[in-house]
Amino acid sequence: MSPVAGWNWLGLMPWIWLALVILFSVIEALTMTLTTVWFAASALVMVFVAMLHVPFPAQILLFVLFSAVLLFFTRPLALKFLKKKTATNADSLIGSRCKLLTAVTQDEKGTVRLKGVEWSVASADGSPVEAGTECVIKEIKGNTLIV
Repeated sequence: MSPVAGWNWLGLMPWIWLALVILFSVIEALTMTLTTVWFAASALVMVFVAMLHVPFPAQILLFVLFSAVLLFFTRPLALKFLKKKTATNADSLIGSRCKLLTAVTQDEKGTVRLKGVEWSVASADGSPVEAGTECVIKEIKGNTLIV
């Protein structure tokens, strides 16, 4: 009989699950996708299940079931909670008035200087706007003001 066949693998299973907790946590920290965190949580539960000497196939089944439940039911809630938009300083420009330095055409963006910063400007409806026209900022897309 080989030494591997006689080894007590069930005694090592809590440590293997703990290693998986660390692995999944590191992957989550590097990717920030809110996916592998659920596998890490499932593996953490499995550390304690393995201490009860549950057979290995049952451990795998429990891990898969628990991971699936967490992934499909709690991930959408977590994403909704974490996707709240935080206002930025640029958001305070919406509703402000500005005077165009260069004209907005259908092919090119214009420019404005607002609070000491030069911005690209496009019209909301795509129509041309003459230089010197006073406009109201409706939204910001990337680094372009929409007037």
